[in-house]
Amino acid sequence: MGLVAGLAVIGALAACSGAGAPLPASTTIGLSAPASAATSPTDPPTDPSAVPSTVLSTVPSPAGTVQVSTVATGLASPWGLDFLPDGRAVVTSRDTATISLVDPDGTITPVGTVDGVVPGGEGGLLGIAVSPAFSTDHRLYVYYTAAQDNRIATVELVDGAIGNQQVGFTGIPKAGIHNGGRIVFGPDGLLYVGTGDAGDRPQAQDPDALGGKILRLDSQLRPAAGNPDDPVLAGGAGYSLGHRNVQGLAFDDRGRLWAAEFGQNTWDELNLVQAGDNDGWPVVEGIGDNPDGVNPEFVNPQRQWSTADASPSGIAFWQGSIWMAGLRGQQLWQIPLTESGAESTGESNGELTGEPVGHLNGVYGRLRTVVAAPDGSLWLITSNTDGRGDVRDGDDRILRLQPAA
Repeated sequence: MGLVAGLAVIGALAACSGAGAPLPASTTIGLSAPASAATSPTDPPTDPSAVPSTVLSTVPSPAGTVQVSTVATGLASPWGLDFLPDGRAVVTSRDTATISLVDPDGTITPVGTVDGVVPGGEGGLLGIAVSPAFSTDHRLYVYYTAAQDNRIATVELVDGAIGNQQVGFTGIPKAGIHNGGRIVFGPDGLLYVGTGDAGDRPQAQDPDALGGKILRLDSQLRPAAGNPDDPVLAGGAGYSLGHRNVQGLAFDDRGRLWAAEFGQNTWDELNLVQAGDNDGWPVVEGIGDNPDGVNPEFVNPQRQWSTADASPSGIAFWQGSIWMAGLRGQQLWQIPLTESGAESTGESNGELTGEPVGHLNGVYGRLRTVVAAPDGSLWLITSNTDGRGDVRDGDDRILRLQPAA
């Protein structure tokens, strides 16, 4: 899984590196040296007309290059993305509460609005997950901010329109910040839910609170059987605790759950999460500082970054690595899963991962969501229309990464 300097990345139909400075329809971007997990902030490019150098892994593309192309443009505050069995994507808009279908050819078709969404700050219509039984139940699961809380509901997508909305899980704390919102079905058929502390730090360590947790629910949005019971977390719905703001959840090919987490001012994290884990927030941010690197009460992250380099949202497993979308860092981070790590169940920091590498540094701006597609490509959503980015012509957009032929 080595990274080879001197290879090229083809940015077909690439976005601009700064507002008003579009890249050519087809361009070659030179590689920079492989990056490691950051120990100090990295300044972003100051020249908006300059194309930052970028790195993409050669694994396992025979040609050693990865093609980046634009699938769709003109999306408003896109947030969540998942795929239907037929290969089309469903995409949420945080601020308009709409769900749209996106065909692989880039055609965007709105299919309806989720009722009861109250956008504000970081809240709105956030994560979306397609039912594992979609072919028979037609269900989409959505996580959204309502008037008093964050909640999870189902809608049915039939004949190109959503309907039959059913609210199934309520009471997740809401605020202008730290709403969490990522939802994903695991290989066990259960729904995993990332929540935030809603700016109220003690919630993360409160076993009774829903905030600052990863929840695990069944398909009826009830606490899943087999959740931790020593102690019982979040009324039986909790899977892990000690989280600040989880917006990235993904399973690797061995069925392990990975989670990305926003730090406060110092360290963002990539965690390998097991049932009952306590990741330490707000007592610990990043790797604990005790001499042996392992806090007896808290589980250390596998990797950490400065908040300037990452501010991670969505993550995905693709071609042997975890891929992590960075908002403030404006990079797509690749974290290779090591060969020894693939065979290990150890929890020591770094044992399961190779050195992270940053890609597309500043080229497309803020990056929100990354999802592996059924056709073997990787889809990536930008997030420049969320009120915190520099909006470029065509924003926001969905990008496709695939090994070059």
